[in-house]
Amino acid sequence: MDPEVALELVKHGATFFLLDVPQYTLVGIDTQVFTVGPSFKGIKMIPSGPHFVFYSSSTRDGKEFSPIIGFFKYVDPSEIIVRKWDQQEERLIKVLEEEEERFCEAVRRLEFDRHLGPYNLSQYATWKSLSNYITKNIIERIEPIGGEITVASEPAMMKNTPKTTVEKALDEQLKDSKCSISAENSQQTGCYYTSIPRIIKQKGIQGQELTALNLDKTHLLESLLVKEYGGSGDLLLGELQFAFIAFVMGQSLEAFLQWKSIVSLLFGCTEAPFHTRSRLFVKVIYYQLKYGLQKDNADSSGAVVGASALIDDSWFSADSFLHHLCKDFFSLIQEASVVDGDLLSWTRRLKELLENNLGWQFQQNSAVDGIYFEEDDEFAPAVEILDD
Repeated sequence: MDPEVALELVKHGATFFLLDVPQYTLVGIDTQVFTVGPSFKGIKMIPSGPHFVFYSSSTRDGKEFSPIIGFFKYVDPSEIIVRKWDQQEERLIKVLEEEEERFCEAVRRLEFDRHLGPYNLSQYATWKSLSNYITKNIIERIEPIGGEITVASEPAMMKNTPKTTVEKALDEQLKDSKCSISAENSQQTGCYYTSIPRIIKQKGIQGQELTALNLDKTHLLESLLVKEYGGSGDLLLGELQFAFIAFVMGQSLEAFLQWKSIVSLLFGCTEAPFHTRSRLFVKVIYYQLKYGLQKDNADSSGAVVGASALIDDSWFSADSFLHHLCKDFFSLIQEASVVDGDLLSWTRRLKELLENNLGWQFQQNSAVDGIYFEEDDEFAPAVEILDD
């Protein structure tokens, strides 16, 4: 990179200045992970906007790692965030205001520049596709008290939550790890996610009408958008992205359950995809699964990070909740007489992704593949391009 361009990026980009982080600690930001060396003091050249910083302390030989701790931060241009490693608690903490200002001035004078690892801008487009709906307000609304997201505080929270076989296996995996010790004494609260009911119950409604409400989640989606999100679909998508990132990068089971709830809500709608809410569907989930299904999720030290550290192939087996949801949703698009062109395009891409990466086969109800049609096929749904 040209030195002048690099200097401009350093000056205008944000910086996470991290003091006294032990060697071999894993420190990550967004989709990037660093293994701390003896000279590491943080990350520079960070674009403005939402970011997720996460870290995991290690044993002295760098072979075993503690549960990940992460936090979201919306940064402004040239902003400097200072954190210091607490040896006793093995986590990053804030410093005194006077000390913070002193370090910020030193960073601005480039005194620590050679100790700061550059943000890999070639990966920024991927991060944007995973976080483009996350705003400062969304972070402040959902993040837990203190901002830290860690699975170490979750076993108690998840105690009475219904779980699938795979989720129970993950729960056992977490109990066997180092985090089970700290979980018993943890006073930390979880994230403030929107409550999404699994089963719809309404006074005065029963029989076929109640069954219809549970078969088509459109009414539930619309009521949640009005009640919880001020009518904004962008806020719902922001929470969907927040939960996915907290799960994949932060290894939070609570976040996975929320992500699953929102995906189940969206793919459980049979009317909303074909009306004013069509843009809520598929695109965000496509980019999430595209990233989550990547095989190479290990850092340079060989330590596994991200989703692959907690999940195995059973999460994406043919009898998983995701397979059933996608199969029903693809059939829904196939059988529709009128489909938004953008929705059809992203549905096709999602279907290809799952078939190519997981080998899933989605049986159609006819000999015609519902996602691919010949131009003169009289049974193909009409594709309607809706105005934004």
